[in-house]
Amino acid sequence: MTDARINQASEVTLHFTLKLPSGEVVDSTEGKSPATFKVGDGSLLPGFEQRLFGLKAGDQRSFVIDPENGFGPGNPLNIQTIPRGQFSEMELEPGLLVIFQDAAGGELPGVVKRVSDNEVEVDFNHPLAGKAITFEVDIIDVRAI
Repeated sequence: MTDARINQASEVTLHFTLKLPSGEVVDSTEGKSPATFKVGDGSLLPGFEQRLFGLKAGDQRSFVIDPENGFGPGNPLNIQTIPRGQFSEMELEPGLLVIFQDAAGGELPGVVKRVSDNEVEVDFNHPLAGKAITFEVDIIDVRAI
């Protein structure tokens, strides 16, 4: 174990837990192998990474990340109304995750918000957009790269 501190030139191994304001865990490495990433490689959103700067192996912290520094505030333009007929015979209900194909042929996930006889309202925002996220970390190792 070194006493290197996390900075722009670090490889970090840690355990983490992401929680909603309700306390519900949405992602965690607890009980699994720890996560390892290089600062700036895109594994963590910048607002999460910045909170780790200055920490060293053995540090445990809990941070609340506001939507602007986390998954974004959510964009009302990302909520689309789609004709019900485009879903063929699918059984739709609010909260259902549906995968659409974007113009480039990639996958675009959306969550059903509302269903009527004629249309379906689908939210294409990240499911964690608009939410403050509690980010709990247990730093296991920090190495200069």
